[in-house]
Order: sequence, then C-alpha cells, then structure tokens
Amino acid sequence: MASSSSSSPLPRRAGGGRDGVHLKERGLSPLRSRGIRSLPDVCPKEPTGEGRGLHNGPSVVAEHDRWTVYSSKVNLPAALNDPRLAKRESDFFTKTWGLDFTEMEVMPSFHLPNISREHFGPYSQEMTQRERIHERCKTICPNKDDVDAIFMRPEFALEDPATFNTVLPWSHFHGAGGKSRDVASSKLLQEKLSHYLDVVEVSIARQISLRSEAFFHAMSSQHELQDRLQETQQAVAVLRSRTAAMDRVMCQGPLRALRIALTRNNCVKLHNKLKLMAAVHQTQPTVQLLLSTSEFVGALELIATTKEVLQQELQGIHSFRHLGSQLCELEKLIDKMMVEDFSMYARSDLNRNLKEEPQVLEKERLESLVFGLLRQRKLDFLDIYSDEMIAAAKAIVYQCVAERVVHIEEIDTEVIFKLADQMRLMTFPQWFELLENIFESFLLFLQRIKDTLDVIRNVVLQVLSSSHKNRLLAETSSAPMDVSQGPVALQGEAELAYLTHEGLFISDALNEAQQQQQESGVAGQDQRSAAGSRFQQNRTEAAAEGDSSSGISEVSAGREHSFMYVSHSGENPMPTEMELNRIINNLQELLYVASDVSHDRCVKVLTARAKDGSLERLSSAEFVSLSQAVEGFVRDTEDLCGRRSVSLRGALQSQANRFVNRFHEERKTKLSLLLDNERWKQADVPAEFQDLVNSIADGKISLPERKVSGTEDRKPADFLLVNGQKYAVVGTVLLLIRIFLEYCQCVNDIPSIATDMLTRLSDLLKHFNSRSCQLVLGAGALQVVGLKTITTKNLALASRCLQLVVHYIPIIRAHFETKLQPKQFSVLRHFDHIMKDYNDHIAEISAKLVAIMDSLFEKFLSKYEVKAPMPSACFRNICKQMAKMHEAIFELLPEEQTQMLFLRINACFKMHLKRQLARLGVSNDGGPQHGLVVVDVAFYTENILALKSLERLDLNMAEIWEQKR
Repeated sequence: MASSSSSSPLPRRAGGGRDGVHLKERGLSPLRSRGIRSLPDVCPKEPTGEGRGLHNGPSVVAEHDRWTVYSSKVNLPAALNDPRLAKRESDFFTKTWGLDFTEMEVMPSFHLPNISREHFGPYSQEMTQRERIHERCKTICPNKDDVDAIFMRPEFALEDPATFNTVLPWSHFHGAGGKSRDVASSKLLQEKLSHYLDVVEVSIARQISLRSEAFFHAMSSQHELQDRLQETQQAVAVLRSRTAAMDRVMCQGPLRALRIALTRNNCVKLHNKLKLMAAVHQTQPTVQLLLSTSEFVGALELIATTKEVLQQELQGIHSFRHLGSQLCELEKLIDKMMVEDFSMYARSDLNRNLKEEPQVLEKERLESLVFGLLRQRKLDFLDIYSDEMIAAAKAIVYQCVAERVVHIEEIDTEVIFKLADQMRLMTFPQWFELLENIFESFLLFLQRIKDTLDVIRNVVLQVLSSSHKNRLLAETSSAPMDVSQGPVALQGEAELAYLTHEGLFISDALNEAQQQQQESGVAGQDQRSAAGSRFQQNRTEAAAEGDSSSGISEVSAGREHSFMYVSHSGENPMPTEMELNRIINNLQELLYVASDVSHDRCVKVLTARAKDGSLERLSSAEFVSLSQAVEGFVRDTEDLCGRRSVSLRGALQSQANRFVNRFHEERKTKLSLLLDNERWKQADVPAEFQDLVNSIADGKISLPERKVSGTEDRKPADFLLVNGQKYAVVGTVLLLIRIFLEYCQCVNDIPSIATDMLTRLSDLLKHFNSRSCQLVLGAGALQVVGLKTITTKNLALASRCLQLVVHYIPIIRAHFETKLQPKQFSVLRHFDHIMKDYNDHIAEISAKLVAIMDSLFEKFLSKYEVKAPMPSACFRNICKQMAKMHEAIFELLPEEQTQMLFLRINACFKMHLKRQLARLGVSNDGGPQHGLVVVDVAFYTENILALKSLERLDLNMAEIWEQKR
C-alpha cells in the first residue's frame, strides 16, 4: 500500500488558484537541446510544399512507433573509437561527408542572459549569515540519529537484522535481568504485536462489513465496465477495418499517385542534375578545345560559369569536390598561356618581314588575346610588347647593316665583327644609302606598331563600352521590374547557356540566351535539362570534329556582350573604366616610346659613323642631303606617331655644330688667305657674279644652280652693278659675297643651325673688316703682299668694298630673321654691331684720304709766299695733287661721296691757307698782296670746279680771310 501510494503523484493545490481546485503537477519538460547538424547531402533536396505532408504526417490507420535517435544501432563515438582501426585518417569527415563538413562551435542562445559571478553576489551574502548560524547550531546541538532517516537510505532492507533492530528499538525491552528477561520481553512484544494484528483484522472486518454493499457494487460495476470495454473494442475493430478499407480504396491510390508524381518530379530534377553534372564533367575537354582555337575569353567564361554552377547548383557533390581547385589551376594555366602567347605573338609580329606583310598578323588571334588578358586583369601586357619592340628595333639595324655589307666587297665581315666598324669602312654614298634604308625600315616598323596598337585600342574601347553598358544595366536593374524579365533572370539564363550551348564556341550562347529572353522569357528547369543534353551531345561532336577555324568571326561578335556578365562572378572582376582609360593612354605612350626607340637606334647609327669625324669632313651638299634625310624621317615619324622626338634632331644638331665649325673654319681660313694675297686693285667682275648679285636683288638669297660650261660666253665687266650703282671691287669681296650666300644656303637647308650659322657669319664679317683694316689702313699689305705704298686708290677701293658689304648686311639680317624663332631674335644684334664697325671703318678711310691731303696742304702752304709770278708754284702743286686725288677716286666712289670728300679736303685747304695768310700778315685790304692771293685762289677754284662732278661744288673761299673787328 505504501509503495502504491508513493508511486502515484499526490494532488497539490495550484500555486495561484483561488477556487481551491487541486491539479496534478506536471513533470518538467525536458530541456530543448540544440538540433544536431545534419551532414550535407550529395544531392540536395529540392524544396517542395507538399512533401512533408505526404511523408512525415502521423497515420491513423497503421500502428507503428515513430523513429527516434534511440532506434539507431551504432553510435558515432563507437565508430570513431573503433580499436580495430590502426590509424584514423585526418580527413575522415571531409572524405565521408564532403568538403562542406567543418567543426563548428555552439553559439550561445540569444534568449538566455549571460550569467556571471556578480549575479550570485546578493544570494551569497544572504546565505553566508544563515550558514554561520546553522554551523553554530550544529556545534551546540548535535543531530540525533533520526530513525525516519533510515527509510530514505538506498540500502534500506528489513531483511537485514541491523536495519530491523534499528526500526524496532528492542532496547525498550532490554533490561538488566539478563537472558531470561530478554525472553520475557520477546514474548511480551510478540503478544503485543499479535494483539495489534487482531485489532487491525477486527477493524478491517468491521470496515468491510460496513462497506460490503459498496464493494459488491464496485465489483459488479467492474464487470459491466469490462463488458462495455469489450464492446468498445469490437466497435473500434470494426471501425478500423472500415477505415482500412476506405484507406485502401480512397486514400492509398490517390496518395500513391501523388507520391509517384513527386517521385517523377524528383527524378526529373535528378536527371537534370545528372545532365548538368555531365556538362560540367565535359568542361575541361571543352576548355582544351577552346584553347586550341585561341578562344581564351570563351574558355575563361566557361571556367567562371562552371565554378559558379558548382557553388550554387552542384554544391556538395562528392565527385566534384576537387573540380573547383582544378578549375582554379586551369585558370592560372590559361593566364600563363595568354601571357606567353602574347609575348610570342609580339615577337613574331615585330620580327617578320616589314615589306612583304604590311597588314596586322592574325588580327582575330590578337583580339582574343587582348580580350582574355583584360578579362583576367593582366594589365601589364603592354610592358611585354614594349620589351619585344625594343629588341625588334635593335634587330632592324643589325639586319639592314648585314644586308648592306654583303654587297660591299671591301668589307670582310669575318675580320670585322662590330657594326660600327663596318659602317665606318663604308663610303658616304654607301653609308647614306644604308641610313635611308634604316629610315624606311623604321617607318614601316612604326606603321606596323601603330596598326597593332589600333587593334588593341579598339578592343579596349569595346570593353570600355560594354563596361559602360553593364553599369547602366546595373542601374536599370535596381529599379522595380518583373523578376522573370529582369537582368538577373537573363544573367542566370546566360550562365546556364554557357554550359548547355550547342555550338562549338561558348561565347555565342549569350546571344541565343538574350534572344530567347526577348521572345519567350527566362526558360525553366526543364529547358535547362534539355539544353544540358544538347550540350553533352555537341561536346562529343565538337571533340570529334576538332575544327578550330570555323566560327572565329562569330566569337568576336559575342565577346562584347559576354563582358557584360563578367563582373557578376565576383572572382575576377573586369578592369574599371579608369584602368581602361589608363590603358588607352598607355597605348599612345607606347607609340611615343616606339618613335623614341626608333630615333635612338638611328642616333646610334649616326654617332657610330661620326666617331672618327667623317661627318665633319662632309661637303656642304653631302651634309645637306644628310640633314634633309634626317628631317624627312623626323617629320614622317611625327606625322605617324604624333610626337616630336628630339634625340635624332639633337644628334643631328650636334653633328651640325661640328659641321658648322668646320664649315666656318674652312671659309674663314680661305678668306684669310684671299686677304693675305689681295693686292687691293680693282678686279674684273665675271658674269656669274653679276648674275649672283642680280638674283639677290630679285629676293633669292641662295646659290644659283651651276650652269654647264660653254653655254654662255660673256666678258667680265669692270664694275659690279647693284641696284643701278657701280661698285669697283677686289676679287676677295666677290668671293666674300659667294661665301655669305653659302652660309644663307646652309640655313635654308638646315634651319636648325640658324643661330650657330649666324654667329659664325658674324665672326666672318668681323674678320673681313678687321683684317682689311689691318692690311689697308694699317699698311699691313706692305709686308704681306709687298706693296710699295698704300695709295689713295687702294683706300678708295677698300672703302667701296666695305660699302658693298654694308649694303648686303640688312639683306642677310632679314634672311636670318625668317629662319629664327621669335625668342632667338636677340642674336640679330650682332648685325647691328657689324654695321657700326663697317661704317666706322668707312669713315676712317675717308678721314685717311682727307688726312693725306691735309698733310700735303700743310707741307705746301707752310712754304707759301705771296709774290709773283702768279699763279704761284705752291698753288700749281696743290691743284696737281687735287687732280690726282680726283683721278684716283672718281671712278671708285660715287659722285656724292666724291663731292663730300672734296668738301672736307677743301675745308682743310682753307684752314691751312688762312693760317698761313695770318702768319704772313696778308689781309683782304685790297693791297698788292691781297691781289696776288686772289689770283692764286681763283686759279685753285677754277681747277677744282673743272674736275668731273665738282662743277656745282660750293667752295666758299671767302673764309680764308680773317674777319675784321
């Protein structure tokens, strides 16, 4: 009774109830444990709405137990700790349950607070005081053995004598009387217990007699209840049989149909998965086929799409656990292949024959390579092209020299290996022909580079345009629209189209996907499965055919569209618009570099030839031809590349400076020799010099073309006619005119040396002025050429030559001014200084002529005496010297200069005469001496005015008399 009463829960009052209802206390619900993480399925189940209701619902017909974790036969620790396994592999979990299995730590529940030690602080303080009181009470009042406590012990058993003695305290019956007393006590206790038993039995009998009617009623009710339960059981059995019949007839058939439909749907999905797996399985052979046709973009897109399908559609497939890493390695291999292929393409394109194949080599291959490199963000491919370009430029020079040396027998290539030494052994015509050939080769080389870079630029512009469209498409897709017609659906269809395309080239699939999207919307899963089977079939056909030439043009049409979806993969995003614009700028810079490299190689050819000074010893015509060839090459490269390269011009300028120095030194030396041999006599003027002067008068500042000898037989003239004026000149001045025309001609042919040539010409003109001054005014010609004296005719002729040079200085200045830049006009001041020096020199010659006569006047008039006969001998000698002076300069100097010179001479005569008359005390008093002086003066005046061009000269002889005060 005790056990039965203790086994049933006691009724207890509800804690918060006010109506006194007793409720049975419910047991605590077990703690909800964290769900066990299921292993990833190799073929994930497709989400369905009706599957759970058909499979997981409870059955009202079949009686069975629901499966729980306790129904399992083998647990995980037993499998992992199997002692029969010698060594458990470290990748047991990943090999068994897939790559997605990872150990995860249990995250704390967000519904439970974080309990720390501080939460138990108040409770600990409260319980500490109570614990102290409890311990103190235990010390004061030790616990007695409570008999009731024995019933709670797990070892409680009445069969045990010790336990029985403890429950029944026999000590109450034990006394000091010994064993007889114990026996008596036992008997007494037994009698007392028997008495108690009798009392209990009497009480039970009385209670039964009192409740016999209720007992028999309960028994009869129990039998009736059993009868009713039996009837209920039979009714339930009938109901179950009928329900089973209804289940068999009305439920199992439809449910079986639903299960079959669901199974069929799952089989279709599984079939599509298998076909997709088969298509993915053919990825590597297809990539190899695309790489054989240089379709790098299609191969990379196929790899990217396959990786995305593996992550989304085929996640957890055990057989594809290593395919992702293999595709990554294949992608790296393609990157390396593209770089090597581009390097090989650049090398073969730049080193092939420049004249026979002017068009771009394998344009489609180049476009495919550039598309692929941009797709993989390999933006340094232009550096590869630059390196190959520099190497090809070196090879061009070597090849041109080798081809030219073969035809020159004087050069033994087995003895002379260096190109520079071989070029220096060539004659100038041979070397110049080689240089022109190098220029032509480099122009073809630059044209080829420009065409290739134009192809690359067009590809970059296409990618830039597609990137811009992609950005606009992304902006448009952010607006509300129908999902079935949005870019996301088209993207998914395009990604699947890469795997299920029928044709040989994967990049064509996007066009078909877009067309299908426009016509009938995004295709469903069934269409994907059908496309997957077509993909598998066509992969086999493509592998069997192996035709790599067909369809290449079709690929290029789909590349731009394919780049619109590259950035969705997220692994290798396309270059940004800023990077693409930087590539376009780098293409232009690369063309500039090509121009600079070509010029640098030509500079090496030029400096190699000039190392022994051979270019400095060229004739003017040869250097002009060299300069024209270089200028033509520089202009052509500027027109082709759009950049003004300075290296070749600088090298030419350096050589031009050396040439100018030699050119100037030769002519300066020649002029010095001419002046040192000049006897300062009037020279005949050949007809060619007169023609030269006439051409200058017509505005042609250059040397005339040489005429064939014998075509014209004209006698030389006595004077040089310049703008209607006669110039009596010496032979040196005629050659000087030709020399400064040579300077002007060099400036015409080589404009870059204008400033240097102007400086040299200024030096030449100064040298002529100073040297002629030394020879004539300084009487240096007496020792140099052995002249006996410097006559007035020599002086007048020198003055007239200087005047001729002064006439041409402004013309030369104007000519050089047209060849100079405005910032270089300051060098023209040299001509102003030269003009001043020449005019000063002319004035010094005039003063020298006057001084000669002045000394004669002083000599003659110092001995003058006023006495008969008249005219006096002094005045006769003076008039004779004046006539000689006039005769010497009349034909050399123009009339105006002759008149001005004689006016100055007359002023000197009047000064000396006036001084002598004052010394003699002769005045204009009308006396005899005054009359004699008047006669001499009249004789002087008559002789002077009788000279040519002096008829109207105002001598004003009244000034010889002292004015009376």
